[in-house]
Amino acid sequence: MNPLQLFGGFLLGLLVSITAWRAHALTRDGAIAAALMGTLIFGLGGVPWAALLLTFFITSSALSRAFARRKVALDEKFAKSSRRDWGQVAANGGLGAGLILLQLIFPAETWPWWAYAGALAAVNADTWATELGTLSTAPPRLITTGQKVEKGTSGGISLTGTLAALMGAALIGGVASLFPALAGVRGRAWLIPLLISFAGLAGSLFDSLLGATFQAIYHCPTCAKETERHPTHLCGTPTTLLRGLPWLNNDGVNFAASLLGALLAALLSFSF
Repeated sequence: MNPLQLFGGFLLGLLVSITAWRAHALTRDGAIAAALMGTLIFGLGGVPWAALLLTFFITSSALSRAFARRKVALDEKFAKSSRRDWGQVAANGGLGAGLILLQLIFPAETWPWWAYAGALAAVNADTWATELGTLSTAPPRLITTGQKVEKGTSGGISLTGTLAALMGAALIGGVASLFPALAGVRGRAWLIPLLISFAGLAGSLFDSLLGATFQAIYHCPTCAKETERHPTHLCGTPTTLLRGLPWLNNDGVNFAASLLGALLAALLSFSF
């Protein structure tokens, strides 16, 4: 462990988190969580690990800001606003922080790097699908039944959103391919973005599947609307559980999606 690199990671993590907080991309507690996570990932992983995390954070934050107005009408459905709090930061990047520690324990192994890339590909794919899926002119369909649902409904997917998810995953895969030595690839670097894209897209679709089945979805009796918000809706009315597991919120679903992306990518890495 290089103390100077760790200190540099702390400074970079602090700079990014403060900038994001001032740009209203993070809440205060989200900025603190991001600074701590950035210190670990930037300081212990160096440029390759930092590159993937920054690619996810910058592009997802930019998309959230670009389409913030378009999503105003959907705020009643989403559990949280576009400003990420500590729970969202942990759900999207917490696994990565754990994987960098595993890489230190197993320095000769390549699977932690693959798992890290797969996890970030999954969360980036999910974010891109959510943000760009609002551009679809056709109503989304529930991933489990194909039934048409309102935009913003958990478990709803569209062709536009799915293609956006693939692009988001492919971007992470493309950046990961810049570091073939970490992936243990010799002569087949073109497989890196292909496999990472697959893992990321699968993670994003798994997110939708959980959203349609096990994620806690609530009902607002005043607005007669389904929502992820609890214990109160935007109107101030207490919400009641409509379906799903009360302990599985959107942050838990996001973490599960990143975990699946990580597992798939790690398994695929053994093909090398």
